[in-house]
Amino acid sequence: MQTLPRFYCPIPLQAHTRVALPDAAAHHASRALRLREGDAIVLFNGDGTQFPAQLRFEQGRAMADLGQQQHTRTELPGRIGLVQALPSGDKMDWIIEKAAELGVSDVFPVSAERSIVQLSGNRLEKRQLHWQRIAESASEQSGRNCIVQVHPLQSLSAYLQQANGALGYLCHPQGERSLLQALATLPQATCTTSSNALDSSVSLVETPPEPLAFRLLIGPEGGWSQQELRKVQAAGIETVTFGARILRTETAGLAMTAAAIATLGWL
Repeated sequence: MQTLPRFYCPIPLQAHTRVALPDAAAHHASRALRLREGDAIVLFNGDGTQFPAQLRFEQGRAMADLGQQQHTRTELPGRIGLVQALPSGDKMDWIIEKAAELGVSDVFPVSAERSIVQLSGNRLEKRQLHWQRIAESASEQSGRNCIVQVHPLQSLSAYLQQANGALGYLCHPQGERSLLQALATLPQATCTTSSNALDSSVSLVETPPEPLAFRLLIGPEGGWSQQELRKVQAAGIETVTFGARILRTETAGLAMTAAAIATLGWL
């Protein structure tokens, strides 16, 4: 079954109405995809729902006739935030794109002591807009109805101050236990390795009032400094291990995210 073209439209959407597509979506539909009058598409505005629609052209303007609002489950049962130290080159583009595909809810870029790239001023502003567009495009392409939020770049110290005690795990060889061991002990976690998972006589655990949420902290190419590790520890963030091999910064966060999703049964 062919997947219908999906378009992110950050405007109010209401069933059985006609809306004008934003310029970016209109250009993509008519110029890039070569869609025609009456073609079936899907619109979403990031609120977690979507609308099947038909493409229309009115005085040269791309429009869409919306169908019934659909509530489809495309998000993870909980929230995973990726706190990524600024890597070199365009690695952050790739990290954000793949994190969105995996289901990450938020990306927090941080400037670390050993970050090679330093961004500020107009260059930083342009990069932030670029990162958010990547998140929107990846969310659109992967079938999600919520948009990954890419937060403003900040120092690690600033991040720790505004994190307000958010549950977090930092990957480092000095960790006392593995990420999977840490996740398995969470009170709201339902791990796929449970021996009761296939026992139909065992009653289901009641849904917690708040979804499980945590963040993964990933260092730059040169790793975290000892001073940064002390700051993280003082903030109550646990240092965990993730295997015996050394992963690149653009690999570590994505691998840990995928492992966490599988461990928690969020597939």
